[in-house]
Amino acid sequence: MRNRRAALAAIATAASLALTLTACGQDSEGGSEEGKGSTEGATIGIAMPTKSSERWIADGKNVETHLKDMGYKTKLVYGEDDPDQQVSQIENLITQGVKALIVAAIDNKSMNNVLQQAKEADIPVISYDRLILGTENVDYYASFDNEKVGELQAGYIVEKLGLKDGSEKGPFNIELFAGSNDDNNTRYFFQGAMNVLQPYIDKKQLVVRSGQTNLTQVTTLRWDGGTAQKRMDDILTSAYKSERVDAVLSPYDGISIGILSALKSDDYGSKSKPLPIVTGQDAEVASVKSIIADEQSMTVYKDTRELAKVASNMVDAVLNDKKPEVNDEETYDNGSKVVPAFLLEPVSVDKENYQKVVVDSGYIKESDL
Repeated sequence: MRNRRAALAAIATAASLALTLTACGQDSEGGSEEGKGSTEGATIGIAMPTKSSERWIADGKNVETHLKDMGYKTKLVYGEDDPDQQVSQIENLITQGVKALIVAAIDNKSMNNVLQQAKEADIPVISYDRLILGTENVDYYASFDNEKVGELQAGYIVEKLGLKDGSEKGPFNIELFAGSNDDNNTRYFFQGAMNVLQPYIDKKQLVVRSGQTNLTQVTTLRWDGGTAQKRMDDILTSAYKSERVDAVLSPYDGISIGILSALKSDDYGSKSKPLPIVTGQDAEVASVKSIIADEQSMTVYKDTRELAKVASNMVDAVLNDKKPEVNDEETYDNGSKVVPAFLLEPVSVDKENYQKVVVDSGYIKESDL
């Protein structure tokens, strides 16, 4: 009897141990799977182009804020307009084990190798505002309707020159500036603007006296205001000895400031020689102040707080095996794939509405103006 009881006890013990091991195995496997899907406290890498623009400083801070509010940690780096430095920074972020990347590229064609490394490390990539080109390893794109930006700028020029609604006014002299040739957005901004301006150029109601109308002729490397100022100086010297400029298409506020410096050096802004219409983009403080002072004419406001929120939500969705919200799955072909995108709406801002749009919304403090 004793032996029988001992045998039964041994069987029970073995069965209990087997059940325990099985349960532990299930817990371990389940815990492992849960660990894969868990994103609490995960670190997200954020690569921004430069601190030389207040816009990108704000973007970096806004993305960090939204991600931290969601419970993530962040590593924010700035490439200071050096493509090689940015690639090296992203390699370091991958090595440090970030779980996702949000990248506003300096050179949109320099990311192929480093994003292949991200793919091999199973790190999703959100292309932020500037579409990364030539690689399949971009998961989603967060930006604004970039053609609409150009349309707003050109539409403002057409309206202020009184050319809308079939008017035969003119001819007016206009000069064209575009952004950096290594930024994919440059093409969309310029295309949107020329969709509006080209009919008036064809009818000679708008005249580009410099003859520089092709995108390759009017780009501004790194969106640099000093480069734009030098080009505007050259145009004024060569094409406007006795004529005056009536409008300048500028794609970005920093470029606009450079253009205005060149114009003022040529006596524009005096009573006898009023400043031309000068457009812009990003609603930077210096340019809004310039608009208030009747120098720059308008800017295109893009609420980058909302853009940061969109990009952060994309990361959160991807890391939790959900599909992010997108509203464009056709337009943004990067040469290797069509990247699903969420596009926000830009807003035209001038002296009439800057208070309501950028101050009352809290985007710019009144005291900064």
